[in-house]
Amino acid sequence: GDGGFALWVAIADVAHYVRPGSDLDREARKRGNSTYFPDRVVPMLPDTLSGDLCSLHEGVDRACIAVEMQIDAAGNKLSHRFVRGLMRSPASLNYEEVQAAMDGDINDKVAPLLNDVIRPLYGCYEALKRARAIRQPLELDLPERQIVLNDDGQVTDVAFKDRLDAHRLIEEFMVLANVAAAETLIAQQTPQLFRVHEEPSAEKLDALREVAEAAGMVLAKGQVLKTAHLNKLLSQAKGTDNAELMNIATLRSMTQAYYNPENFGHFGLALRAYAHFTSPIRRYADLIVHRALITAHRWGDDGLSPWDVDNLAGTATQISETERRSMTAERDTTDRYLSAFLSERLGVEMGGRISGIAKLDRKSVV
Repeated sequence: GDGGFALWVAIADVAHYVRPGSDLDREARKRGNSTYFPDRVVPMLPDTLSGDLCSLHEGVDRACIAVEMQIDAAGNKLSHRFVRGLMRSPASLNYEEVQAAMDGDINDKVAPLLNDVIRPLYGCYEALKRARAIRQPLELDLPERQIVLNDDGQVTDVAFKDRLDAHRLIEEFMVLANVAAAETLIAQQTPQLFRVHEEPSAEKLDALREVAEAAGMVLAKGQVLKTAHLNKLLSQAKGTDNAELMNIATLRSMTQAYYNPENFGHFGLALRAYAHFTSPIRRYADLIVHRALITAHRWGDDGLSPWDVDNLAGTATQISETERRSMTAERDTTDRYLSAFLSERLGVEMGGRISGIAKLDRKSVV
């Protein structure tokens, strides 16, 4: 009516299939998350679930947990409600074809959904962008590397992934759904795992301030640091030779996000309460949040088990560690592929940039 939107986000009902205390559950908790390498995925759950039963394929009924969110024209979430049920996807579309359609290149698959579904989604995203500009979450601009392999596993290219509006739109909707999950569980006083991100330490900020000053920029001092201050710094650097340096230095000043049964807020996203709800196929945290929602709504006997509740802190530690382990493995693998790619370019001169200098501790060398 007032130019607002009703936004639905539906997520596969993994809790329906993975019951507390089952072998599936124990193995999923042990793995903590799926790990993504350039040539393969090490999944948290078996392919029967991740590739089929919990994949919202088009034209088939799939169990889901969904949240309906009322958004006003300024992009504020007015209310939300969670439901559990079945859904049937009218079409599985990829980011590129949806973006192409919005840019005027419309294929037959997208055409029937363009005016009633896709355009309103972009409209809703525009509204959310207005609210985001006021909230000022950290706007890091660091392109993601994509290692391109041929059938023999040789690196043929190292490209940067395209960041389309279609990607950003889904990301924004997911963040909102995650907020809704956290808020509902807080309101129902249901145990849950929060995604916590604490503000940078004073030491890290001093280091960032030094990098900024060396690059001729200013990071304000003496006030409570907000992401808005960091965004101001990054926008000063935008388009200059120091843009990448400032983005990397800002990233380095950040603490590591982790899972915790207690809510300490999310600094980077500038949110008071945040939980992971949208990826129960590839993150155990989200599965726990799904179970918590089932418990909070009394939807069935497949919610949080007494064991889940008693061991929340242990689960939080466990999956925070597996996440770091996966990140390290993914980074190491990417580095190796990069090295292999560059090993064939011996003798080639390339431009480079120093992104940081560290003092070498004599003791650690010996």
